Amino acid sequence: MSTTFAVGRTDLRRTAWLDTPSPALGPGQVRLSIDSFALTSNNITYGAFGEAMHYWDFFPTGDAELGCIPVWGFATVRESRAEGVAVGERFYGYWPMADEVVLGPVRGGKSGFVDEAAHRGVLPDAYNRYLRCSSDPLYRPDQEALIALLRPLFITSFLIDDFLADNDFFGARTLLISSASSKTAYGLAFCLRRRGDARNMPTTIGLTSPGNADFTRSLGCYDRTVLYRDIDTLATDTTAVYVDMSGDAALRATVHGHWKDQLAYSCSVGGTHWEALGGGKGLPGPRPVLFFAPAQIKKRADDGRGMQGVAEAWALFVARVADVDRPWLRVVATEGRDAVLAAYQALLEGRVPGDEGRILAL
Repeated sequence: MSTTFAVGRTDLRRTAWLDTPSPALGPGQVRLSIDSFALTSNNITYGAFGEAMHYWDFFPTGDAELGCIPVWGFATVRESRAEGVAVGERFYGYWPMADEVVLGPVRGGKSGFVDEAAHRGVLPDAYNRYLRCSSDPLYRPDQEALIALLRPLFITSFLIDDFLADNDFFGARTLLISSASSKTAYGLAFCLRRRGDARNMPTTIGLTSPGNADFTRSLGCYDRTVLYRDIDTLATDTTAVYVDMSGDAALRATVHGHWKDQLAYSCSVGGTHWEALGGGKGLPGPRPVLFFAPAQIKKRADDGRGMQGVAEAWALFVARVADVDRPWLRVVATEGRDAVLAAYQALLEGRVPGDEGRILAL
């Protein structure tokens, strides 16, 4: 039997456990035991945008009302009918919240394999690639938890930084980042800070709630930390860019209403405030534009840069996050159905401290 954690596609508070017979493998397929996975506010974003961004389509549940939120983590091959993928090998990638998964047919290669199942053919290629741990240049056994928790988020942070720099920060002198205590947000702030005093660098302002203010300030990667309720006290004599990690419609309206035409660009990334999501119609200033990481990956590939620079930036980021004297992240690892449900509900309700990262297993 296979066990999967599912949620309501239109009501993320609804949860269900799906126990189904493990299917026999077809030609080219592999069965993997999912060893561990991270659960962060990024996964809540996957659920919040599940319909619009097709996140529900990766691991269909067979129930039109229930979806499986994808997670990042590690799995071991238990059975294989795929050339180039051996039993016992471990892979990093995109999994269902489950104890096992059947993927394929897959196309194996030196670095890992690509899931070429028919239903994934129209989905972004970046999510269909599974990296072999033994040949992954970013893999270290002692960093598995940090890789699962931070790698996909940091790559998004890196790409947003790259996108903004490609566009010369849209000429803005101020960069506003909401949900500043979230991992993707402070990863972006870290990347921006790495640019140092480069010409035309805007001032970064982390927007956050009172409960996360101290943690956000302690990071030291924002030039300023400002509470949501104090946004209207900020000067608007220079242009600004808004990077929206929260998806909060009311907050977005406040930012747009305060800066109006002084807002040079509005970048929509996440949905950490999942119950407050809403559109951007009729707002003063520019129309909010959804940031899609695979599109920036393709742009870098097209201009010959590929993912150059990621390894160096990642190494520096992990070293800072895991600093012995002043760590940014504390890993909490638990397992079992109750642990998965409790972690999910805590994220939904905003009860996970900014310095905590949940690693789970079924």
